[in-house]
Amino acid sequence: MGKLIITAALCGAGTTKAQTPHVPVTPDEIAADSVACVKAGASVLHIHVRDKDGVNSMDTEIFVETVGKMRAALAAEGLDAVLNLTTSGSKFSDELRMGHLPILKPEMCSYDPGTMNWANSYVFLNTPAFLEKLGKYVQELDIKPELEIFDGGMIGNINYYIKKGVLKTPCHVQFVLGVTGGMPGDAEALSYLLPKIPKGSTWSVTGIGRSHVPCMLLGLAEGCDGLRVGLEDNIFYDKGVLATNAELVTRAAELGRLAGREIANAAEAREILGVRKKV
Repeated sequence: MGKLIITAALCGAGTTKAQTPHVPVTPDEIAADSVACVKAGASVLHIHVRDKDGVNSMDTEIFVETVGKMRAALAAEGLDAVLNLTTSGSKFSDELRMGHLPILKPEMCSYDPGTMNWANSYVFLNTPAFLEKLGKYVQELDIKPELEIFDGGMIGNINYYIKKGVLKTPCHVQFVLGVTGGMPGDAEALSYLLPKIPKGSTWSVTGIGRSHVPCMLLGLAEGCDGLRVGLEDNIFYDKGVLATNAELVTRAAELGRLAGREIANAAEAREILGVRKKV
């Protein structure tokens, strides 16, 4: 079995300082956490950014500042990571959701192939028009989309867009399980989804909140290519014990090694994912 890719999802769109003081929200905090997570074993960094008030943003200038500081901080330590920048953001225009990609030239970006009622609180909107634009655009830019699967119907959407030429194979699929409104973070959900991904795909899994550790164990049992951890998905290390991103990465690496998997570095992750570094 091949080496294991660990993705660190550092802050997401919603985790707040009120929930945990450990979540990085400023460009400097995100850069420092990037270094800590790569040192702990992460080879992919999944990035959202925040405005000066700590609120989710898709502002291109904030992305440029944040990623610039990340790259400088990693280079200063002699470290490397695959960058996976978000395109999520229901309240933002399609153009703003994609605006940072041609400037920053990441190896990967998120691609959420469907709309859902997120935690029964708001509409996680990804229109067919946006998904077609994004899929074609990332092909032009040679950016690999990370296909984030929250619910069962999204698998069908992936196959539809492959047939239309909007997406190309081989794909990388990221299961994000345990969001209310999507599929639960359990063995039944993964056993339903996994046989339906496009042939030849690589895949990773994360569980939200209390399903965080169970989904890691399920993924390792099924031979996943990657595990995703981080304060975007879960703020606790144990019941009532707040985690840092580096602690979550360290635990994922330890579990991977217990399962007989070596941990991939950035160069090895690029080879597994079929991406190349452009900057």
